Amino acid sequence: MDSRSARRITVNVAGNPNVGKSTLFNALTGLRQHTGNWPGKTVGTAIGEVTRSGVVYTLVDLPGTYSLEGRSQEEQIAARQLQENPSDCILVVCDGSCLERSLHLALQILQRYDKVVVCVNLMDEAKRRGIEIDAKRLAAHLGVPVVLTAAGRGEGLEALLRQLKQTALGPEKCCLPSWPDAVSAAEAIAADCVIRHPDPAEAFRLKVDRLLVSRRFGVGLMLLLLLLIIWLTVWGANYPSQLLEHFFDWGYRVMTGWLENAPWWLRGVLLDGLYVTCSRVIAVMLPPMAIFFPLFTLLEDVGYLPRMAFLMDPCMSRCGGCGKQALTLCMGLGCNAVGVMGCRIIDSPRERLAAVLTNAMVPCNGRFPTLILLGSLFFPEAGAALVVAACVALGAVGAMAASGMLSKTFLRSAPSAFAMELPPFRRPRLGKILVRSILDRTLFVAGRAITVAAPAGVVLWILANTGVLSVLSGILDPVGIILGMNGCILLAFIFSLPANELLIPVLLMALTGAESLSATDTVSASLLLPQVITWQSAVCCMVFTLFHWPCSTTLMTIYRETGSWRKTAAAFALPTVFGCTLCMLINLIFHLI
Repeated sequence: MDSRSARRITVNVAGNPNVGKSTLFNALTGLRQHTGNWPGKTVGTAIGEVTRSGVVYTLVDLPGTYSLEGRSQEEQIAARQLQENPSDCILVVCDGSCLERSLHLALQILQRYDKVVVCVNLMDEAKRRGIEIDAKRLAAHLGVPVVLTAAGRGEGLEALLRQLKQTALGPEKCCLPSWPDAVSAAEAIAADCVIRHPDPAEAFRLKVDRLLVSRRFGVGLMLLLLLLIIWLTVWGANYPSQLLEHFFDWGYRVMTGWLENAPWWLRGVLLDGLYVTCSRVIAVMLPPMAIFFPLFTLLEDVGYLPRMAFLMDPCMSRCGGCGKQALTLCMGLGCNAVGVMGCRIIDSPRERLAAVLTNAMVPCNGRFPTLILLGSLFFPEAGAALVVAACVALGAVGAMAASGMLSKTFLRSAPSAFAMELPPFRRPRLGKILVRSILDRTLFVAGRAITVAAPAGVVLWILANTGVLSVLSGILDPVGIILGMNGCILLAFIFSLPANELLIPVLLMALTGAESLSATDTVSASLLLPQVITWQSAVCCMVFTLFHWPCSTTLMTIYRETGSWRKTAAAFALPTVFGCTLCMLINLIFHLI
């Protein structure tokens, strides 16, 4: 049947955060919307279609919300969509493993709208926890149809579509019994419809959960876990990066043969400018992201990220933020652009803006090579891993300090309440983890970096071959000395704006007078840098690596998220002023000592 002549049904899909609503939406429509085991994952609305038996179902996935009367961004969007864009039917998704909590929103919707279907999802998880739901008794209490599903396994989906069709096209309306108190009604309905069987494993899971969120052990375990992820990222990326460098070197030789008869300037622009710059960025950026993002997505999928937010909330609240900002800082360890996008989960506009402006103070994987190289050259006894860990801690402290400063000055406002559900731990879905982390995050960020690195490489080659690069280095030398560095180092920071991975190669170009990045391959950074840079300059360089302007990819993301050039400029200026001030103070202390 032609979809244009088919009967169309519009369904608004509502539910609490973390009830598998987006998973259900994906299973029905195939749009592969991001799903995760932590609240606030869906902030906007998503629309998808599915066709069955001559009926086209248009599903509108609303943000997860606990109430239609809340003040958070998610709750406002959900309530506005239900009120201003009425549908033929409303699908309320509940959590079968914790039905009582989900019924609060369901009862609110039933009191306001007529055509409603209740879907009790996550029944596979409920079964593992010894929980059974009496769907017929629940439907009798609510006065609307109830369908049990396990969206992750595709169970109950066809029955759900049939019920949506019947409710949307039929004359029946919901007949909710009158309850004097909605809170007591949730409790009474759940007590009558939920059957719990003894589950010895549940007691063990609760003990583990209490350990992970305890104030005594939880923070230490969290820091050890983050340190392990950083170490795996740093250690595991070395060999793949070398393989990529060898592959791109082979490609360079092949392309040199293809362009043998081309003018020298064209070979320089295409090979030594565009190709070499992009290949450097990919070789250094791709392996760490391909390791960090799957590991971080694994923590997200099993449900550990909300527990991290819970542990960090007391500390972040003292800085004018909330626990969700700690999650975005952790995302920034992989890529600041991803961390900025993650700020969508923060309810308060003020706190969200503060998180966006300060996320670049946490070192991303693009700054790890510089920190590791300088740390291993000038502080060999401490070890590169400890140096990087200390830099990560310093970056986090700087981000929290800047956030606190903003909350007391430019972003002064009443503190918001932080409420986050701690979802149960779930089995990781390895296939989805790899697809989401590699395709949606790693390749997405790498693609953005290349779009900026390509023209920057051309400009860099032109400046190097016209002698402008050395002139600029001399001009910047007085400013660099004030910051405890020199003109070459400051120039390298400027030209690593497209990608932080370019810092060391550009620095070697400026120090040796090389005409291209490829000419620095024969230069040993471990031999050259200790001869021209003091350990005091190395310290200032590492501090400025932590606190300076975000890369162009992050700036593009900030503008996309905020829609404001002023806020993007503020995100550029804030860490830069912070880093310059700190470097000048460190340089002054060195001179006084």
